[in-house]
Amino acid sequence: MESNNSVFFSALKRTRLNILAVIENWRIIMKINIKSVMALCSLFLTLMPISLAQNSAAPQSLREKLVQAIEFASQNQLQIISLKATPLSTIYEVELSTGEILYSDISGDYLFVGDMYQTTGSGLLNLSAGTRQIRTQQKIAAIPEDEMIIFTPESEIKATLTVFTDVDCTYCRALHRDMATILDKGIQVRYLAYPRGGENAESYEKMISVWCSDDRHKTLTQAKNGQNLPERDCESPVLAHYLLGNELGISGTPALVFPDGRLIPGYVEVDRLVTMLQVD
Repeated sequence: MESNNSVFFSALKRTRLNILAVIENWRIIMKINIKSVMALCSLFLTLMPISLAQNSAAPQSLREKLVQAIEFASQNQLQIISLKATPLSTIYEVELSTGEILYSDISGDYLFVGDMYQTTGSGLLNLSAGTRQIRTQQKIAAIPEDEMIIFTPESEIKATLTVFTDVDCTYCRALHRDMATILDKGIQVRYLAYPRGGENAESYEKMISVWCSDDRHKTLTQAKNGQNLPERDCESPVLAHYLLGNELGISGTPALVFPDGRLIPGYVEVDRLVTMLQVD
């Protein structure tokens, strides 16, 4: 498993150019240059308006300055959903409606992108990951279980894993073949739909057929076995699941959401799942 130290330095290398670009764009935006507005907008993929959360820890003047600048830069589509203090007295965490986390100095004149780490006796602690995990937990908890396809152990449920899946995905099929073993370990699996190509993908229509079937469990298994399905149509949650996946930063499948909000991409072997979920 990759150490926190290596994750930190990899992330630092990946985001260095983005940090410089954001700071430069922010400086120009303060001069209300329309070209810089488009430059900053290009940094964000899908913009969704969400009301600003209240947090008395941040100065009102900072809140107002950031709201005005960010809404202007995104043409009122990108908004702040939380603004809160960090362990650094002059630095504030800014969470955007896209799930991006930025940091601002107390003046609001400078923003930077990247995770914030705290040095500890055992290494580096990612403080930004905590914010993302809480947000992911809240989003997943808001989905009614009757919109999911849930495979439940016959015995005690020791842990629950939520999985964004695509019926045509090779590694999703591999994970599904492990289902009997996963259930034997006491792990409940809740499937959400994530057709990787979106509404234009062939798997999008297949997944609607799965969710609209009378027996979702059986039909999902048939689809993952490569069997042809009769076309069905109904009011399904497939598109809503897909959009949520995008909002959470998912780009591939399977994407595993753990109870603590961790989001792990890719296939994970059963023994490792048991360890990660701390299942006896």
